[in-house]
Amino acid sequence: MFRQTQSGIRNLIIANVVVFFIQMVFLRSNIPFIYYFSLLPRQFMKGWVWQGVTYMFLHGGFWHLGINMYILWMFGRELEYLWGTKEFYKYYFICGVGAAFIYSIFNFQSMVPVVGASGAVFGILLAFGITFPRRKLLIFPLFIPIEARYAVLLFGGIEFLMLIAGGRGIAHLAHLGGLAVGYLYLRWRRRKLY
Repeated sequence: MFRQTQSGIRNLIIANVVVFFIQMVFLRSNIPFIYYFSLLPRQFMKGWVWQGVTYMFLHGGFWHLGINMYILWMFGRELEYLWGTKEFYKYYFICGVGAAFIYSIFNFQSMVPVVGASGAVFGILLAFGITFPRRKLLIFPLFIPIEARYAVLLFGGIEFLMLIAGGRGIAHLAHLGGLAVGYLYLRWRRRKLY
């Protein structure tokens, strides 16, 4: 049923890869690409609202990009098939922008750049867990079958513990923000539909 990647997922992956290579070119120049297009909470809260979208297409390295795109592809395909591309895009960007907003509220003075699609991807993971709660997943490095709903709780719990522990260099609050915004949107959407 899902032999081919849906067009929305494919387009997001292509856009992320292209922007990553553009980002690598600009990192070698004197142009402040990251300053304008990453999420800088202080600037975002002062009205640089485009950063709530553009930061999702920048990544901190090849592995950051690769893991985000793999998870997007892995869990997003069935959601896009079920919802349609337009609704999938809507949900993806709501989760990503919502993650930026939540992160910025709690870090409103920060000028440390935040990059990555992880907030949106955590929203996708949540939607998969809610839509297919009993689907069995093999989670690396355990390789023990776990239902999708428990996998979401596991990853959310790990992110919360990492946030409390003060893990530096990773925007755990943005990941949790993507989960929270995704959950609220799906609850609102369910009420609207039924």
